[in-house]
Amino acid sequence: MANKQISQMGLPKSIANVFAARNVFTAKDALSLTEFELMELLDVGLAQVTSAVAHISEIVCPPCQTALSLMELRVQNEHLAGHLPTHMKGLDEALCGGIPFGVLTELVGPAGIGKTQFCLKLSLLASLPASYGGLDGHVIYIDVESKFSSRRLIEIGVKSFPEIFHRKGMAQEMAGRIHVLRPASLSEFTEREFEHGAPRQNTLGWHVSFIKSLAEFSRIPVVVTNQVRSQSRDEICHYYFQVQSWNETIEDRTRHDSHLVAALGINWAHAVTIRLVLEAKSDQRFIKVAKSPISPPLAFPFNITSSGILLLSDDGIELTGPDINAIHCQGHNDIINFGGESLQC
Repeated sequence: MANKQISQMGLPKSIANVFAARNVFTAKDALSLTEFELMELLDVGLAQVTSAVAHISEIVCPPCQTALSLMELRVQNEHLAGHLPTHMKGLDEALCGGIPFGVLTELVGPAGIGKTQFCLKLSLLASLPASYGGLDGHVIYIDVESKFSSRRLIEIGVKSFPEIFHRKGMAQEMAGRIHVLRPASLSEFTEREFEHGAPRQNTLGWHVSFIKSLAEFSRIPVVVTNQVRSQSRDEICHYYFQVQSWNETIEDRTRHDSHLVAALGINWAHAVTIRLVLEAKSDQRFIKVAKSPISPPLAFPFNITSSGILLLSDDGIELTGPDINAIHCQGHNDIINFGGESLQC
């Protein structure tokens, strides 16, 4: 609308001709100047300028929308604002449908807790036919730790959806929709993204901005993983809302075997919309909704089975206080046994 021609806006012919004579052809040209600058440029009075600017603004201004109209529009375009169901009932209900389109969803947890198993199952679900609750789409799986296992992916598919994967050629078809990239480093991944000569900035901030833009403009679900590290004393003291004193933190470290935080820091945390923490407490694994604009902080106990992650209860445990942000790794063993066979997550 900014490039709409003034001659097409229905202004009085006398003032429209003055705009044209002074090379002010579009709404942008007119509205980029103050009323006093227009008075001087057009050599007309304030009343004429004020009337012309109000008329131009009214025409090019986007219509006012209410929150109700925006919600109705979203419902009409659910395919642009949908979710990828995880097929974990309690978690899907907490997230109002699953992993949302258009934003970043993050998995945080110690090594071996089940992040790869979660990602494998999501990749499978995204590539499934829509009639089976999938997106019938293609997946880009960026595997920087070389943990992707096609054998494990097929095993999850066979155990979860035997009616699909027992069909001849179906396993190959589904696997063919998942494209695995294995860059050796972040800089190598950047090279892939900018092989056509676009400028590069090797900063974490730029990369998260790029991924967020990709999710938003392509309207796709994007899931990223994040490791954990030990929290320093300075950081603990800085985040005063999580602990009351250094002495209390020492007690926490005794009570839970370590005080862990997401490795990529607070700036990265602000960039993600959904944060799911995978942790272990008292020899039990939990998926925790630690950050969400639509869900309260909830924790769901889970096991890892031959068909992937399985919730032990669909009723989440509501969390309060420091437990919302804490990441526990108590009694955690990264080796899982399925009928005598061991699997490392």
